[in-house]
Amino acid sequence: MGHYKKILAGLFIVGLLTIPAFSTDDGFFEGLEWASAQANDELPAPDSYNLIIPQKVGGGTSVWATIVAKELEKYTDAPVKLVHLPSARDIGGFNDFHNELQSDPSNIMVSHGGNGISFLQENVDYNYGDYSSIGLMNLNIIVGKLKTLEQFPSAVSFSAGSGMTPEAYAMTMLMCPPENNVHGYVACFENKVTWVKGMSGGERRLAFRRGELTATRENPAAYLKHVAGNDDAEVWFHHGVMSEEGHVDDPNYLTCECQFEDMYEEKWGQKPSGDFYNAYVLLKSFRDGLQKALWVAKDNPYRDRLVEAMNQVATNPESVQAIEAKVGKYDWFTGDWGDSHRDQLMTLITKDTLN
Repeated sequence: MGHYKKILAGLFIVGLLTIPAFSTDDGFFEGLEWASAQANDELPAPDSYNLIIPQKVGGGTSVWATIVAKELEKYTDAPVKLVHLPSARDIGGFNDFHNELQSDPSNIMVSHGGNGISFLQENVDYNYGDYSSIGLMNLNIIVGKLKTLEQFPSAVSFSAGSGMTPEAYAMTMLMCPPENNVHGYVACFENKVTWVKGMSGGERRLAFRRGELTATRENPAAYLKHVAGNDDAEVWFHHGVMSEEGHVDDPNYLTCECQFEDMYEEKWGQKPSGDFYNAYVLLKSFRDGLQKALWVAKDNPYRDRLVEAMNQVATNPESVQAIEAKVGKYDWFTGDWGDSHRDQLMTLITKDTLN
């Protein structure tokens, strides 16, 4: 209950919010005229801006941050450096930012979806409501499988890891009939899914290439880098991207017709519903809606400068093209609109959903 009260302290917005976004379709801000606040010109630039990444070099968030940092640095008044702080389930680095590192205004936290899952399920120190957004990308997770694995298989081998709970829920609902209650789904998962613990990201990718795992998952940038070129692999399913109407199909994967809800309806002849599905929606929304986000302390004096730089990343055609080539076509929420996106997600957290 204490963890629930801590989360409630962050719910300072009630009711759902309308979220405008930078659309990569036209490079303009949808729904609003925007103007960046004037930065404090008298404040000297730091020696560098430090992106705090809570995992090892080569992890999915590290791959994404490397791509974004290269573009962000074109518009900042100081170099952008990557600082990796790996720990169990990627929690320690975010806790360090919350407890100590955010007091240095040159530090920027790069959080990922696994941090969002941990925020819901564990007693972590960090709290999204305590920070200001520089920008976040409204992303998706892509689940790949070996081509020899059926679209609706009877068994799967999959690597456990930070933030992978929504994949466990989704594959369970694709393999186990809808008459199951929560306990029935859990028993079916244990019977059909070999959930391999203890693998690093590199070990997971190697095991999938060798065929030791029959399915894997990555964020879009890491999927393009590590899975898309594998002739023995194909997309199994994905979770869709958040919109005002809920989750919609990912524009980068329309041809596969493999958004989870569509596949569920194809398999079982009905739309997903029930407690198990509702838990899945909460987990995937919080993970993917905050899957890749940049945060600073609320009183950070560089925030306006950084938001202006991120606006350039989101709208400059060269930067948009560079990021889309390695990540895909996904919308940015920058500055106050990133905060609004966060606030909408916080409204999903209630005592009932946490139970």
